[in-house]
Amino acid sequence: MSGASHPLQVLYEDNHVIVVIKPPNVPTQEDDSGDPDMLTLIKADLKQRYQKPGNVYLGLVHRLDRPVGGVMVFAKTSKAASRLSDAVRTRSIRKVYTAVVHGRPLPSQGTLRHHLLKDTKTNTVSVVPQTKPGAKDAILDYRVLDHQDGLSLVQVELQTGRPHQIRVQFAEIGCPLAGDQRYGGRFARPGQQIALWSTMLSFEHPVTKESLSFSSRPPGTYPWSLWDY
Repeated sequence: MSGASHPLQVLYEDNHVIVVIKPPNVPTQEDDSGDPDMLTLIKADLKQRYQKPGNVYLGLVHRLDRPVGGVMVFAKTSKAASRLSDAVRTRSIRKVYTAVVHGRPLPSQGTLRHHLLKDTKTNTVSVVPQTKPGAKDAILDYRVLDHQDGLSLVQVELQTGRPHQIRVQFAEIGCPLAGDQRYGGRFARPGQQIALWSTMLSFEHPVTKESLSFSSRPPGTYPWSLWDY
């Protein structure tokens, strides 16, 4: 990502995987916007740093919504990509997020279960009955860490990895994420950045089988600044 507006923050790298911090508002992979995306930028960085001829392999094994920042892992070999993708499917990769939501979720610790349906034309997700064709189960565990100024700091651990899952499920219970332009309803303010961050990622190394865990703190901007990290 050398020379780009978002310098690459690498937390860990070996011959098989690279763990980075995705900046907010950078797409995970190429989209219709044509803006620089993580997959392309990391490949360019690897090509430059290691002076690799030809195409550089980089496997995408999970995603973060464009406005969301935080920890991500990419595979540097097809073997690592296959094994990490299997780990995502079997839910053996642990993903923990921190979010700021409006209101106060009750109870202060619990599990949200909904069925979600994605509209690919509008790139929006909605809560639907279980019987709706195409509906997929969405499950997350949450814990309210603190509450200030009408906002709650919430730790979220995904059991399923559905598009826009955290954003839609908290909006459904009346506690939309701060700064969520798409699902924030009456709370949405133009130009605000969504308060959702991938704060921890744990997984078994696809080759060495070592247990790895990486973390990242949210930025110090509002509303994160209400809390002392």
